[in-house]
Amino acid sequence: MNCREESEDGFPKDLRKPLLHTGSWYRMSSRQSSMLGSSLAIRDSSISVLACVLIVALGPLQFGFTCGYSSPIQEALSRDLKLTVSEFSLFGSLSNGGAMVGAIASGQISEYMGRKGSLMIAAIPNIIGWILISITKDSSFLYMGRLLAGFGVGIISYTVPVYIAEIAPQNMRGGLGSVNQLGVTIGIMLSYFLGLFVSWRVLAVLGTLPCLVLIPGLFFIPESPRWLAKMGMTEEFEISLQVLRGFETDISLEVNEIKRSVASTSRRTAIRFGDLKQRRYWFPLMIGIGLLVLQQLSGTNGVLFYSTTIFKSAGISSSNAATFGLGAVQVIATATSTWLVDKTGRRILLIISSSGMTVSLFVVAASFFGKDFVAHNSSIYSILGILSLVGIVGMIIAFSLGMGPIPWIIMSEILPIKIIGLAGSVATLANWFIAWLVTMTAPLLLSWSSGGTFTLYMLMCALTLAFAKFLVPETKGKTLEEIQLSFR
Repeated sequence: MNCREESEDGFPKDLRKPLLHTGSWYRMSSRQSSMLGSSLAIRDSSISVLACVLIVALGPLQFGFTCGYSSPIQEALSRDLKLTVSEFSLFGSLSNGGAMVGAIASGQISEYMGRKGSLMIAAIPNIIGWILISITKDSSFLYMGRLLAGFGVGIISYTVPVYIAEIAPQNMRGGLGSVNQLGVTIGIMLSYFLGLFVSWRVLAVLGTLPCLVLIPGLFFIPESPRWLAKMGMTEEFEISLQVLRGFETDISLEVNEIKRSVASTSRRTAIRFGDLKQRRYWFPLMIGIGLLVLQQLSGTNGVLFYSTTIFKSAGISSSNAATFGLGAVQVIATATSTWLVDKTGRRILLIISSSGMTVSLFVVAASFFGKDFVAHNSSIYSILGILSLVGIVGMIIAFSLGMGPIPWIIMSEILPIKIIGLAGSVATLANWFIAWLVTMTAPLLLSWSSGGTFTLYMLMCALTLAFAKFLVPETKGKTLEEIQLSFR
């Protein structure tokens, strides 16, 4: 875990500049802000930060579109390309395989190239991947395209929450951080909705749009001020922070806090495995990885990827419409979480979320078990089908209120700046590996026993409840620097 000691902060000097310049429209100090004339919106810190978040949220939108793509097109794609169930399962899971590779690289790319440069790198293979899927005539291009799209998503899934956490004021960090998951849910809903009307090839072409808009958008937002400070780019760091807080805002206190934090982590240029025995490192690393692993073990990806098939097995005739409805419910619930997270706190929402998921999955499991003992044409069978649908919707609502957005928020908040690149990659890799495992096994488990599958997911949610209640700290209302000090 050593890095080369070629400069004061441990980064090679030839890689200290961002891959993407932070833009020319704001490269002026606060003394020159009057030159902006009527651009009053930029002087409002919340509007400036919100604009940045909305632009980078195109990345999570792409993330969600990739996740949701496999559900509405399963029948048509399998028919046109003559795929077996196992071949389609492989296709569905390959995005997670590509994301694992992207996750391994994400931390170091983000550290060396900057947060914006990292997103640019992620967008290009994503676009190429969707184009390959849209023109494929056999499984080879199909699988290659899915891997490339997944690779980009793996980088996006780490970089966006970190960027948002680093630019947001402490009183808005939770809500703005939840926009990451909100973008994912909107992407899933859009893929479900558009899949009702267009072919799988056209849907793949539409999948390129978020990244095609993201690339030019990156040139109009500032680089993360904390990353610039870590790179020793003092002037750029202060200008970036001034833009994000508003030209009339006094940023001297925040500048000094960030400088002190960066200075304290730069005293040694390398971190050794032995250092991870210190609580300041192992505890936040355990929390970050634990939450992201448990997020996937809940089985939500299995439900979302194969929701159409699940609804059919539950006896719902309009399964595609039900799938879109599920996506819409998820967006509404995630939007509610965005509003709640800075009011109630992270920990309480995690407890409520995991409790709701446990109860909902118990209902789903009991419904599927019950259907094995009644006739298919009976009214009880229909009631149990509706009950399973209610349970699945309840699970998604509960997931969206906490376990969807908050693990990514906490990961970006608690990992020490000294190890965030490597530790963030490990946490993101763990998340995507479990996502791949769940996605790959979900159709096989469902064919074995739907009730048994949801029972396993329910037990994982109960474990998540205990983890959140006894181990996860509250980070609401604290600066990133204060959170780091609390682990010492």
